[in-house]
Amino acid sequence: MTIKGVVESVVFQNSDSGFTVAKVLCDTRLLTVVGRLTSLFEGQIIVATGNVVQNEKFGEQFQVENYTLSQPATEVGIVKYLSSGLIRGVGPVTARNIVEKFGKETLDIIELNPMKLTEVHGVTPKKATEIGNAFLELKKMQDVIMFLQQYDNISTNMCIKIFNKYGDRTKEIMQKNPYKLVEDIDRVGFKTADKIAITLGIEQDSEYRIRAGLVYVLKQSSERDGNTFLPMSLAVKELEKLLGLTIKNNVVFDQVVNQLILESVVKRCVFDETECLMLVRYFNVEFKLATKLTLLNDKVSVDQDLTNEIETFERFHKVKFHPDQKRAIETAINNGVSVITGGPGTGKTTIIKCILQILKNRNIHTALLAPTGRAAKRMSESCEEEASTIHRALMVGYKGDEAINDEGYFYYNETNKYPFDAVIVDEMSMVDVNLMLSLLKALDRSTKLILVGDINQLPSVGAGNVLADIIRSERIKCAQLTHIYRQSEASLIITNAHAINAGIMPTIDNKCKDFFFESKETPQEIADCITQLVCGRIPRYLNMNPLKIQVLAPMRAGTCGIDNLNAILQEKLNPPASNKKEYKLDKYVFRVGDKVMQTSNNYSQVWRKPRENGSFEMGEAVFNGDIGFVTGIFRETDSVEVTFEDGRITEYSREDAKQMMLSYAITIHKSQGSEFDVVVIPIIAGAGSILTRNLLYTAVTRAKQMVVLVGSRKNLHIMVGNNYTAKRYSALSIFLNQIANRRGIGE
Repeated sequence: MTIKGVVESVVFQNSDSGFTVAKVLCDTRLLTVVGRLTSLFEGQIIVATGNVVQNEKFGEQFQVENYTLSQPATEVGIVKYLSSGLIRGVGPVTARNIVEKFGKETLDIIELNPMKLTEVHGVTPKKATEIGNAFLELKKMQDVIMFLQQYDNISTNMCIKIFNKYGDRTKEIMQKNPYKLVEDIDRVGFKTADKIAITLGIEQDSEYRIRAGLVYVLKQSSERDGNTFLPMSLAVKELEKLLGLTIKNNVVFDQVVNQLILESVVKRCVFDETECLMLVRYFNVEFKLATKLTLLNDKVSVDQDLTNEIETFERFHKVKFHPDQKRAIETAINNGVSVITGGPGTGKTTIIKCILQILKNRNIHTALLAPTGRAAKRMSESCEEEASTIHRALMVGYKGDEAINDEGYFYYNETNKYPFDAVIVDEMSMVDVNLMLSLLKALDRSTKLILVGDINQLPSVGAGNVLADIIRSERIKCAQLTHIYRQSEASLIITNAHAINAGIMPTIDNKCKDFFFESKETPQEIADCITQLVCGRIPRYLNMNPLKIQVLAPMRAGTCGIDNLNAILQEKLNPPASNKKEYKLDKYVFRVGDKVMQTSNNYSQVWRKPRENGSFEMGEAVFNGDIGFVTGIFRETDSVEVTFEDGRITEYSREDAKQMMLSYAITIHKSQGSEFDVVVIPIIAGAGSILTRNLLYTAVTRAKQMVVLVGSRKNLHIMVGNNYTAKRYSALSIFLNQIANRRGIGE
């Protein structure tokens, strides 16, 4: 079905997703038109194809599939168009005056001869120039967006990003080399560009395709696998798999690599006598990171006797430190940069409290930081001092195109230093190279930096291997804790965590109160048992809200993957009801009351947080791993409201809501830095590269009160015995050693 009419009013328009509700006058009939209608303004003529649908709340609507726009043809339409807010400084009065003067020729005059507008009362030469420039810019953007929207896999938000990057050269660039998107625009995948290129007839072995493929392989390797570089042989192997071509001895490939090096996109490095390729971006990040760590660590280490202060702390808090723990405290106080690493129960928190007290005694202003909100909250509670996420401490913001890499814009940076004399960062295994560099940029050279974490946990989701690389380099003083300090006699969580880490089968006789094993064989039996545990058995046993129980699964897919478990648990814990609104996306259906998680950093997402006096604290940025609950669904704005555990409330557009997932079950990787009252873990068969000892150890150490493993003893035995660790290629330790050797610092 095709309609043609004049846009009478734009009722609602989401600038991110492009979702629009408009009233369109078709002959004498006023239709409600909905769809992805970017840059739609009153007065325009729209020709659209689509279908009439019946909305349960708003009645009959015309749902647009494809459309074209043209400028208004009548004087009334032109007045509406100009006064609709599309041109800054042109309101209803100015629009009416211009149209009264020039009639139907108005838009041609604005475009081709804007200085004639000075003939209109109140329009100065400066204003005439501004109106002309704004009109031309808008026209260009609308043309580009209409051009780009022929490609279904490019979102409206992405269209605007592309236009902001290329401007009126967009069509030319896209038609000549759509693969440039992979290099220039964040979050554009190779497949998106490849689909466009195929329609344009670009050859499979073209230089453009090989170049984009190589850049994509290196980007994906960092974003998906955490690598900051790849050995040349592995990069070639991955590229051949992506392109479906043989690259070895390919002359074009060699030319592409040399050109990328010449343009400072890629760097060729030799690490451990192996030729490697590294995005210049990550070379710069890791080398700067190594340089700044070295400078912070340059402060002359002292050998203060802390015996009296440590003994005073022990008496006051009724604790007795192990010699290793005393050495950790001394290391932290006496060095510019230090690392404290150890597993659960080794007393890291008590050590932090003692370090804090000693620093307070010296009037050293100290900040407690962690990479996630949950980790910061736990640190704050255990240390009885305020702790913050690194992002919030540095006051993350967003400046559109001025955003710095993937970490947004920070108020505290190289020119505006973070106002603390010492910084203690917990859960360091989660911190990637980008976030670490942002922190170090903000620290004055005199600041003391103390890094705390468990080296045996999974590395950061983001690129790099910061904690492990710092320890491996042996350039930073490190205190390794092995003595178990915290353990209740009736507790097995800590004991079993250390057993798993050592490759020893955990105790699973179900005789203790906090570690249980449910023997099940098939994936369906495991999934059914998990459902019974979460929805009934555990809540009854502990008198607990089932939403406090967290299922941690190794994978997304499969019967025991998080996608299936989330669907089952949502159906049981938050089933559909006639009075319960739903918000349908491609992958999920969200309902009010659903437990959800943010899956990526979004620095422009606005939030509010209620204060005790009834006002609101306002801010922006939500982060990967933030957990909350759906508290509102608004059909009139096509949005969904989420309240996070820390009280922040945000409203997601349809496009941004795609960054959320149901979180009754989450992957073990996503659980890093978090603690949950109860953790339920499916133990399943699978690839040895995924089901590892390291993964199980990380999952078990997330629990505070109880762990329940569900699966077969055979698979548990296999997992505990599997010491496979995926090789993560990162260069921080290499650069730390290179800098030290150049400066003559001894081995």
